[in-house]
Amino acid sequence: MSDFRATLDAWRERGADRFDPVRFRIIEAMERRAINHDGETRRVLNARLTELIDAFASDLAANVQPKAPDGESASGPLSGLIDYLANTRAPSAYPEMAALEYFRETWNRISTERQFRQSLAQVPGNAGPLNSSSLVHRALSLMRELSPGYLQQFLSYADALSWLEQMNAASGTAADKDAPRSATAKKTARGKSRSA
Repeated sequence: MSDFRATLDAWRERGADRFDPVRFRIIEAMERRAINHDGETRRVLNARLTELIDAFASDLAANVQPKAPDGESASGPLSGLIDYLANTRAPSAYPEMAALEYFRETWNRISTERQFRQSLAQVPGNAGPLNSSSLVHRALSLMRELSPGYLQQFLSYADALSWLEQMNAASGTAADKDAPRSATAKKTARGKSRSA
């Protein structure tokens, strides 16, 4: 067993492999590779391994943390950050939820008014009683008068459907494109077989 392997095993027993797991795995991989080579290649790999192990050891010494009382290694810097955030962010740190609800309602109201004005702008000036734009705007006007809350829900539902339709059109599913072509191809193939 090489000196490098002994050092790596000792670090693993102490839990130092969790200090920088990626760099530790790189050092292990290089140590395994060095074992399989001889001569100049082995010398170059050993020199590089020495550099990596020395750098890891110096970083480890600079960030040494005491052993935890139960014998396992103490937590690393990331878990220390998580502990800090957990202690500073108590549930009472989020009193703005009532304000958030207020702003959400305000935004819904503004959005509904904007959509209502857009529907009015789409109605032609000389539209007849059966013009679809005129009918839609009249229905929205009645909803607005009778139940503004229902109008908000209806418009948000219509927005969601419109968004889904746009996403579906943008994705251009292959099934929709290939279905007419395959039917046409079958007709052409049948026509050719009949004429032959």
